[in-house]
Amino acid sequence: MAGARREVDVLLTHASNVTSAHVIAHSEMHPDPRAYLLYVDGLERRLRGEPVAYLLGFREFYGLNFKVSPAVLIPRPETELLVELALERVAQDQPASILELGTGSGCIAVTLAKLRPLARIVAVDLSLQALAIAKGNAAQHGVSRIEFREGNWFEPVAGERFDLVVSNPPYVRENDPHIAAGDLRFEPRMALAGGPDGLEMLRNIIADAPEHLCATGGLLLEHGYDQAADVRSLLERQGFMDVATRDDLAGIPRVTLGRWLTLTS
Repeated sequence: MAGARREVDVLLTHASNVTSAHVIAHSEMHPDPRAYLLYVDGLERRLRGEPVAYLLGFREFYGLNFKVSPAVLIPRPETELLVELALERVAQDQPASILELGTGSGCIAVTLAKLRPLARIVAVDLSLQALAIAKGNAAQHGVSRIEFREGNWFEPVAGERFDLVVSNPPYVRENDPHIAAGDLRFEPRMALAGGPDGLEMLRNIIADAPEHLCATGGLLLEHGYDQAADVRSLLERQGFMDVATRDDLAGIPRVTLGRWLTLTS
């Protein structure tokens, strides 16, 4: 009930273009007719299941607001762990090259660009609509150093190597009932479904990553709550070292990482 009340307040403040503090301080006031119509429209769409983030047109991630639409996955708090682990591996005062695969809204790439200003960042996505949103978010946050490229996974960076590759790829099983329920049914399926076992995209990335990693380069992958052991196994079989999994704030195994060691003769 409390969650529903908060959503109503959020929709009302958004429609009225005021802060929640203003609504609390003037609880006796009624929204003007235009704001009321916007509020009712938003409420009806929410009752049909549309995510609040799409109704508002933005979602907060790592303390920043990012524009979102049904063309991109809604940023989620658990993905902030991917950013934190990337930041640990890229020094603030040293140049580095970072590749993000499947950038979507650009929330990961833009956050890394703001917090690691010396890094060269390339962000790839197959969807032109998603790239348009990501570019808009980069401009909104004053980030101009990200190279956005259209294409499937590593295809747009053929012949290039990076110090760090990060990705939150599709990892939901195709027949998982959750993919057709709740907020997920409104999000782009191509950003969610990872094949029959949910590991198809993760396998592809792990198999191709060595060709695009510098010596001692790192690979960071977000995955489902029950996929950590499988992802670690895939990394180890591919030859990655220092393979480990990190839990998110809810204690769920969320990101698995590995280091690639290029041997020289």
